Amino acid sequence: MNEIVFRTDGEGFLSRVFQMIQTVIDQGHGSVALVFLIGVIFGGIVQYARVDKFEKIAGFAMLKDTIVPKMLFLAVGISSIAIYFMVEAGVAHYHIKPIILPGLIIGGILFGASMAILGKCPGTGPVSIAEGRIDVLFGAIGGILGGLVFTLFYDDIFKPLQGESLGKGILPNLFEGNEQLSVLIFGAVIILIAILIPKLEMEDEYEDKDALR
Repeated sequence: MNEIVFRTDGEGFLSRVFQMIQTVIDQGHGSVALVFLIGVIFGGIVQYARVDKFEKIAGFAMLKDTIVPKMLFLAVGISSIAIYFMVEAGVAHYHIKPIILPGLIIGGILFGASMAILGKCPGTGPVSIAEGRIDVLFGAIGGILGGLVFTLFYDDIFKPLQGESLGKGILPNLFEGNEQLSVLIFGAVIILIAILIPKLEMEDEYEDKDALR
């Protein structure tokens, strides 16, 4: 039986795609099919919760829609508990990033402003593009160009702006001897916040007009 071999050398488009696939395989996150399935499930959840709509994220920025923060708090609460104990069990591992305050502040402001203007985040953007939303496609092209500028001028401009690293760390390390309890309390509090946030929804005027036709 012949084996299918991906050609991962070279600079062509297909070679770059195969390199990304090979990276997934090498990192040991599971088969490409499993990663694809998780992506499909994620896309389905995004569409079901309608957080790929402009009104959800822009409404969140204007405090007129709370679906996004409710979803985010719930996801953070559940995943923080699940991931910690998965790491403890040896079936997952961390990729802890350093704390670089100036870079985080500048990046957070730019990221938040861009989300409010575009009404999308990096997770919901591809879903909207798949739905045929041209405005998000232009936003994605802008993001790619921004990434190119960041890469080309990283050493000369952006690296000095980021400031010094304050090291790496996770919350349980601050509670030595009570790591598991601290994670459970943190996760429970975040989940409780998600439940207590009042439900507000900003209507999609275009969808409403379509429904009346």
